[in-house]
Amino acid sequence: MPRLSVNVDHVATIRQARRGDIPDPVTAAAIAELAGADGIIVHLREDRRHIQDRDLSILRKTVKTMLNMEMAAVEEMIRIALEIKPDMVTLVPEKREELTTEGGLEVKLRKKELKETVEVLQGSDIMVSLFINPDSAQIKAAHKIGVDCVEIHTGTFCDAKEEEKDKELQRIEDAVSIASKLKLRVHAGHGIDYRSIKDLRDINNIEEFSIGHSIIARSVLVGLDQAVREMISLVNGKLE
Repeated sequence: MPRLSVNVDHVATIRQARRGDIPDPVTAAAIAELAGADGIIVHLREDRRHIQDRDLSILRKTVKTMLNMEMAAVEEMIRIALEIKPDMVTLVPEKREELTTEGGLEVKLRKKELKETVEVLQGSDIMVSLFINPDSAQIKAAHKIGVDCVEIHTGTFCDAKEEEKDKELQRIEDAVSIASKLKLRVHAGHGIDYRSIKDLRDINNIEEFSIGHSIIARSVLVGLDQAVREMISLVNGKLE
C-alpha cells in the first residue's frame, strides 16, 4: 500500500497570521504520526512565510518516522539541510510572489547545477527527491543526475475541469511508469484532496502521497487525528 506523508506547513501559516506560538506545527506533526502518518513534510521557504528554522530544528529531534524537507536549491537552504540532516530533501521551485508551489522543477535545463546539489546532499546521507511535472524529459533528466526519487506534481490534475481530468490522469500514469522503469522511487503530491486521491491511489508504483492543505483544512472541522486517519483509509482503499 502507498504511504502517506503529511505536510504541516499550513499549521504554521495559521500561527504566523498572528505571529504567535499557536498552533504549533511540531505538535501537529506528532498528532499526525500517532494517527498513522508515515512521514512529515515541511517547506522551509526563503521568505520564512510559514515554517521557521526553529520548527525544523525541533522536528528533526521529535519526528519518529521520516522527515522530508522541501527547499529551493540555493546555498542558504543547502547549508541548513546539511546541518539539520533531514531523512530526505525534496528540491522544489520557489518564487516569492507565489501563494504555493506552482509547478515542477526545471531539471533538463539545470542539470549541472542540480547534480552538484544532489551530490552534496547525498554525500551527507540525505536522500534527494525532485518535485517535477509529469513530463518524460524532466524525469529522464532527474534520472541522469542521480536522484533517489521523484515526486510527480499532481496539481494540474487536481485542478482540472472534468473534461480534462482523464488526460491529466493519463499524463501522471505515464510519468510514473517511466520513472519506475528507470528504477526511481516515485512519490506524488500537490493539490490532492479527499476526492482526487481516489483516482490517484490506483496508479501502480506510487510509493507515497504527500498531502498537506486538504488534511489541515479538514482538521479544522473534525480534528487532525481523524483527518489523517480518514486520508490513510482513502489511500489504502478502505474508505470510499
